Amino acid sequence: MDRAGDAALNANTATQEALGDLAAALSGFANQPLREAAAAVLNALGYESNRTMNAGSVAEFLARYQAEDKLTERQRQLFESWQDVELVFQITDAEVGNASGLLAGGFDIDRISSFVFLAVELASAAYSRTALADMTRALNRLFAMPVMLVFRCESRLSLAVIHRRAHRGDANRDVLERVTLVKDVDCPSPHRAHLEILADLALPKMVDERSVTSFDSLHKAWEDVLDTEELNRRFYRELFEWYERALETCKFPDDGAGSGSQERQLIRLITRLLFIWFLKEKRLVPEDIFTEDFAAKSVKGHASEATNYYRAVLQNLFFATLNTEIDKREFSKRQRRTHRDFTKYRYYNLLTDPDGFLAKLKTVPFVNGGLFDCLDDFEGVRKGGRRIDAFTDNIKNQGKDLHVPASILLEEDGLFPLFRRFKFTVEENTPLDQEVALDPELLGRVFENLLAAYNPETRNTVRKATGSYYTPRRIVDYMVDEALVAALTERVASTDGDKGWLEDRLRYLLDYEDAFNDAADLFDRADTEAIVRAIANLRMLDPAVGSGAFPMGTLHKLTLALRRLDPHNTHWERFQK
Repeated sequence: MDRAGDAALNANTATQEALGDLAAALSGFANQPLREAAAAVLNALGYESNRTMNAGSVAEFLARYQAEDKLTERQRQLFESWQDVELVFQITDAEVGNASGLLAGGFDIDRISSFVFLAVELASAAYSRTALADMTRALNRLFAMPVMLVFRCESRLSLAVIHRRAHRGDANRDVLERVTLVKDVDCPSPHRAHLEILADLALPKMVDERSVTSFDSLHKAWEDVLDTEELNRRFYRELFEWYERALETCKFPDDGAGSGSQERQLIRLITRLLFIWFLKEKRLVPEDIFTEDFAAKSVKGHASEATNYYRAVLQNLFFATLNTEIDKREFSKRQRRTHRDFTKYRYYNLLTDPDGFLAKLKTVPFVNGGLFDCLDDFEGVRKGGRRIDAFTDNIKNQGKDLHVPASILLEEDGLFPLFRRFKFTVEENTPLDQEVALDPELLGRVFENLLAAYNPETRNTVRKATGSYYTPRRIVDYMVDEALVAALTERVASTDGDKGWLEDRLRYLLDYEDAFNDAADLFDRADTEAIVRAIANLRMLDPAVGSGAFPMGTLHKLTLALRRLDPHNTHWERFQK
């Protein structure tokens, strides 16, 4: 083996050892005292420091750092679910650059260029991403340096990282920007993607791969590792490589819409399976049906190059399950009157236990959205009917043009193992709080990019920049702000009659930079009621909706406005009733 090969082998060995150390630390996380548990996980990532102190009780901690003076009542209420808090340690330039062991020195509240790691015990196991982000943002108001939180919710760990920067208009202020979370790590049995994300934050890896030598470079490296846009791009690159392999391997019936039929059919398949993967994240679809073991036990004649798994499992899941009401699910009687009813299960003879398979999918919800409509015509082929999905028991004749081998889905380089390498979340990321995971917005982005990839007019451009999305979030935010300010200014009669002043206040209300500040002081009761009523009556139309970036951007902005203007939903509830 040459030197490059030796280096790669050594790097892989070191990575596996690091992942093993991290998994061991996580396995004891739920059962150790809070400070020791959090320190063990951080130590496994290479972060150690003697700069610590006793935080005291939650009440003593908040009093010490003057929460009463620095936070509003609503912000202080966020700490009511805290059962315990520990100041694990502080990391400074000295700790980052020291390779020979721990350094002497205590916790220094005035050392701005540092990270403070806090551990928090929460009262129950279920917290939304927004709740954890709000706690993190409120806590950071008490400290001059970034505070990273390790939350413990029973046997789950969440790591919250704050992004701070200087205020553009006030040099004496910091802006608490988005909070990024590695959320709900199952410590006894962590998801592979969670282990890899945490391992990427390890200090030795940062030093070796990113030349980290100081707090500033460490801060930048953490932001790069936790960049959700980079995660999306990496997923798309890997997915596009699979897409190109699948185009050479799979075969679909002609959809009758001209050139590009094979590409369109494959994009449709990817979109369906991605949507199902998000359903699986909510435990609405059984996870084991996407495994080689299930295919081998449940599908007759299962083989890596056979299409039986795709037909018997996936097509039945698409059309006879997700596209059919639960009480109407059954196998086709294969009678002339009903044999082209595409809501009935097919391929009875390909399943080892047809009734058991039907029972397994009984609780899968009916999805009434069109994505899982079977595109085959009811008319027979001899009368001009098309077989686009080829969902038919007449495999020999009408299904002869369909070939989706099990290998392209199930084997090591297949689609489902690719999905499993990433963590999916059903909570959509916002500019205020993000989870290092693939969120539902990805579905539209993948669809747009793959459509462009097969379009002759854009193919070369897209292939050179795979993973780039057509409307950057900052452009979406700008266009949404302009539309909402114009719409609300038109619908709200300001009590002082000054439209310019109203417009300025509306821009402040929709500004993420001050998102954590209540805005009620800028609006009297009449203005507040008028704005909330206007929001309740707004209607939005996006004719070229694409992936839904603008409707979702609008929803996020309106939610932000309501949270800041009507934090207890007093006016909103009254208008809805």
